[in-house]
Amino acid sequence: MNTDPAPAPRRYAKGEARRTAILEAALDVFATAGYRNGGLREVAAKAGLTHAGVRHYFPTKLDLLHAVLGWRDEQAIRQMSSLDGPVGVLRQWVEAARYNQNAPRMVELQVALAAEATSADHPLHDYLRERYEFAVGFLRGTFTALAARGELADGVEPESAARGLIALTDGVQTQWLLDREHVDMVELVRSAIQRLVTVEI
Repeated sequence: MNTDPAPAPRRYAKGEARRTAILEAALDVFATAGYRNGGLREVAAKAGLTHAGVRHYFPTKLDLLHAVLGWRDEQAIRQMSSLDGPVGVLRQWVEAARYNQNAPRMVELQVALAAEATSADHPLHDYLRERYEFAVGFLRGTFTALAARGELADGVEPESAARGLIALTDGVQTQWLLDREHVDMVELVRSAIQRLVTVEI
């Protein structure tokens, strides 16, 4: 009988699978109940683990929520960073809306947290404020680059375009959650961007 310990890569893969299962369960719990009402025990039950098993990876609920948000942001940043040129960034912004239409739990989490975290005492208040500042700066740079190439529509100012696009995207997500049958999130985002630029999106 072989009593040797499992190879490290196998143990690592198993740990990563559990971590991913916890993140997916937490996304569902936080999207449904919000951060304040969702708990680690609910996450553990949904992931098929014990409470202690979840805390092995994420000692506190805040640690877990940061991990969920970081997981989402890493995916988005990786996609945006791999693109060539500012037009590609805006096209990927549209594709992100398309992805979100197939990931309603993620949209629900974003909308729920945005509402909760406006309170200054919310543990994610500073995180989300910094995230918005990063997004505004990223899009401002994108629109500035388009202006330098003569591809920004007349009268469009990069700062206002950046903030306006973020506001529209957030608002459209809320409308879509309320009426998924009649709100076309992808087309509304695409058409809003198209009005800002002279190139085809």
